[in-house]
Amino acid sequence: MRRVGALGAGGLCLVGMRTFVGGLLGSRVMKTTQDVESYLLKLGLPHEEIKPGIWLLSIQGCENFVISMAGPVLAFRVKVMEVPTADREPLFRALLALNTSEMVHGAFGIEGDSVVIVHALELENLDFNELQAVIDDMSMAISKHYVTLSRWNVHDRAAPAAPAAAAPT
Repeated sequence: MRRVGALGAGGLCLVGMRTFVGGLLGSRVMKTTQDVESYLLKLGLPHEEIKPGIWLLSIQGCENFVISMAGPVLAFRVKVMEVPTADREPLFRALLALNTSEMVHGAFGIEGDSVVIVHALELENLDFNELQAVIDDMSMAISKHYVTLSRWNVHDRAAPAAPAAAAPT
């Protein structure tokens, strides 16, 4: 009769393996809405919780900067500009080039008729420094690439000069 004991048939120790793996995997607790809220307060960023788990940040130059809890991740999204109706292919090429050269973790994307920057962090590993780094990175991407992208932004194109107001008589 062959004895297996604490070793499995292949010679691997099976006793305590569940305890070891459970200790590693079970030691982390997923962050909650209260954790995210406390990080936002610590950053000192004006924000509003528009629904449970969804925050709208007020950052100068960033329209619709939204953070939301989506399952096991914290999703970040900021609208950069509207997609133009003409001259779209060069814009798409520029966005893809920026994704490969400038956006290490996040990405430019198209959502409906908007160009957005998106990013996601795992809630299980989330810490204050990560949250701050993502917000800073997304804000910097907008300001750094404004000149490049503004040529396609219909709202930034020079409008015809308004007629001068008549002087009172």
